[in-house]
Amino acid sequence: MQVTRYQALAKESYHFEGYSIVALRERDIYLIKDWRNSQLTVLRQKTPLTNTDQENYYRRAVLPTFTQEQPKIILFSFLQNETCIGYGGLTNIDWESRRIELSFLVDPAIYQDQKRYHLSFSAFITLIKQVTFEDLKFNRIFTETYDIRPYHIAILEQNGFRFEGRMRQHVVIDQQLVDSLLHGFLKEYHV
Repeated sequence: MQVTRYQALAKESYHFEGYSIVALRERDIYLIKDWRNSQLTVLRQKTPLTNTDQENYYRRAVLPTFTQEQPKIILFSFLQNETCIGYGGLTNIDWESRRIELSFLVDPAIYQDQKRYHLSFSAFITLIKQVTFEDLKFNRIFTETYDIRPYHIAILEQNGFRFEGRMRQHVVIDQQLVDSLLHGFLKEYHV
């Protein structure tokens, strides 16, 4: 099987304590579809995805980025001991300003287990910092999180992300207006 990788990155994979990230693998897209569909309230996605939606997105939006020098997204399969447990990566990449938005989603069984979620999300953040600051030499990672996710926000802050602002009544979730919280992590914070 041919290994798919991002031309924009120096390495094929990144590793940390039993966790790793590799370029988003086609074989993981149906798992990801199911995870996304089961967690719509925490995503910008509003309607469930079909297999066709997922296949088209992978072919049209993801595959072309593997050969681009400056892609707008770099997405990874997130592995624990070689098993895919989530995905995410760098989105809304601004090559001129050297910033990325962090994207992350994990298997709902892990999301429901606070200890496992803390460990896996923290590992993913560590890996993304490697890619962003050590490989790409970017300056900034930012996130937008709905304020219905206090545990997710706590993990961001425990991993050095700093609260930067609140967009009040920014999105509707379950017919309620919800705030979005912005967090950032600068290269100068990275040790």
